[in-house]
Amino acid sequence: MIPDLFILKQTQFVLWLPLITDPVPRLVIGTFQPGNPPVLSSRKAFDLKEDPARPGLWAIQAADSGLEDQQVYHYWFEVADSHPSGDGQWKLCTDPSAFTVDWRMPAEDSRAPAAVVKFSGGKLVGCEAAGEDFVPVAETDSRNSPANARLVIYELPTSWTRMTPDDDVEVGVGTFRDVAALVDEPSGPANFAGVAVLERGRSHLGDLGINALELLPPADSFVSREWGYATSNYLAPDFDLGLPSHNTSPTPNVDLARLVNLCHQHGIRFFADVVMAFGTRAPLENVNFRDFHIDPDAEPDDPDAQQSGAQGRRYGFGGTLWRYSRSVNAYDPLDGRHRDLVPARQFMKIFLLRWMTDFGVDGLRLDSVNNIANWDFVQEFKELGRKQWRGAADSFLVVGEELSVPKDLLRQRRLDGLWNEDFKRMVRHAILGTSDTYESSFEWMVRKLIDCRLLGFDDGAQAVNYLGSHDVEGYRNERLYNFLQNNDVSQTEERIKLAFVCLLTAVGIPMILAGDEFADQHDLSTGHPAKQRDAVNFERVEEPWRKRIFNYVARLVRLRTRNDALAVNDTEFIHADFTDGKRVMVWQRGQTGSGNCVVVVANFSGFASVNLGTGGEYWVPNWPATPAGKGWYEVTQERDVPPDWVGREGIAAWEAKVYCLVDA
Repeated sequence: MIPDLFILKQTQFVLWLPLITDPVPRLVIGTFQPGNPPVLSSRKAFDLKEDPARPGLWAIQAADSGLEDQQVYHYWFEVADSHPSGDGQWKLCTDPSAFTVDWRMPAEDSRAPAAVVKFSGGKLVGCEAAGEDFVPVAETDSRNSPANARLVIYELPTSWTRMTPDDDVEVGVGTFRDVAALVDEPSGPANFAGVAVLERGRSHLGDLGINALELLPPADSFVSREWGYATSNYLAPDFDLGLPSHNTSPTPNVDLARLVNLCHQHGIRFFADVVMAFGTRAPLENVNFRDFHIDPDAEPDDPDAQQSGAQGRRYGFGGTLWRYSRSVNAYDPLDGRHRDLVPARQFMKIFLLRWMTDFGVDGLRLDSVNNIANWDFVQEFKELGRKQWRGAADSFLVVGEELSVPKDLLRQRRLDGLWNEDFKRMVRHAILGTSDTYESSFEWMVRKLIDCRLLGFDDGAQAVNYLGSHDVEGYRNERLYNFLQNNDVSQTEERIKLAFVCLLTAVGIPMILAGDEFADQHDLSTGHPAKQRDAVNFERVEEPWRKRIFNYVARLVRLRTRNDALAVNDTEFIHADFTDGKRVMVWQRGQTGSGNCVVVVANFSGFASVNLGTGGEYWVPNWPATPAGKGWYEVTQERDVPPDWVGREGIAAWEAKVYCLVDA
């Protein structure tokens, strides 16, 4: 589905629903002239006119704008500012539907970036700031896309760190090109040249084996790259992520499309993190604040200011809340009709279609769904994504993030899945050997940890499990390595490996925060705002003990993505031993009768088998029968298990062993 507004944009400059139209909005346009600072050359201004057939749409034909063929133009719309603090003053604002923005040229009065377009053959064509054309991501055959139940998601912030020769912390932007170097062996890094894991001939994500990449919000943000949750220009990929340090002009559309194509070629689905509860310096704040946004302090009794149920008022985290209930009668940019509509909903829908159509997004993570606070709209958004997706139903996923894990959103089919914050809390207790105060016992905590259906999920594809996420601020939220260090425990390596066994053999979709696969640690404070710049240091993967963890995790990831037993919900706990200070639990995934079965023996204690390494033994009663023609293989140590030792192998402190059936 191509939005009607996008069709009109091919021949017109269009501005949808300006609030103040006396004086009329204007197009301000010219060409980029390099300098210090750059300037807008050949500047012109044209009044827009309301389209009588499309109430609320103001436009000017490109042919009436004095444009030259094959010329790249930078432009803004000049409007009477509708922001509550704007007093109706003239202000230059970015085109809210711009596909490319250029922060090298901010407006003199508002600091809003110029939008960019090329005039070619009588049409307005999307292009990069220097005129490079970009083409949509190639369509994929969903039969080759990993199903939701087989996903291992890699959550990747795009602010990275590394150490200087003087042992200082250097923070930089991991651009789309740097991310591509994680995916593809022939690709080289941009801003992080010299980091071994990114250089040509290496594929960090290929070696790890993940099959879904989730970038923290890749849409354009006014802040120098941090997490990216201050989204400003929704339809444009981020300026900073498309401007490697050696570039003189940005190429975010070209670079992002190449990255997604590489992901798909390597069997990796591409997830986009999207921020729909609030925008930050989004141009519609100036174009039409009343119909698109809300100020809860000024309108505390407005339904749009409230969260659902008893959660209280919505919170914008420094941004401006989007308004999802107020209806107007106007032109619909989605289908071109004149009807009653909610403007912010329709804007977010064209945002979704831009990212799915041009950038091949096949998974979405909706940030802070409680602060979106409109379940009807959340469902509309999900269903539009599923309608646009041309592939198999189980190879597209819309997941919401809300730390209270509101499962009613799943029961009501508002979303496909939720982040399972309970998993993170419980697994951190488990690797300390402590019980979660919310659970009746350690045993039942581990049962719920491994089988999310005991937490109220109906299916594993509804729960995204994780050991940690990008949000590292606050008690027990720090990176896993730092969490263990802060709790002053020994055997850090063993406990991290144990945590990954739980993550990658549990019912649910596992997600790995970039760097945790090699026990990365914090270089900066976990307080605000430093936490948003301290994401991942890929240099550390070369350290021997961290490399051991990486290789261990990679073995488990390969098992997770390939073994049918871990793609179904079937889970049985076959042994629990809490005698003499032990905390040993054994669970089975899949069914032995099918020939696909995984058994995990996990030791959440300092107990170790006597004479371990020289014939030490730990007996697991009720071990599943071995089908004819099959044997057992221990995954973490990559070895076959002698038939006489099945169910009897010794176990070390804080160790887990993972067994799967293989052909004998």
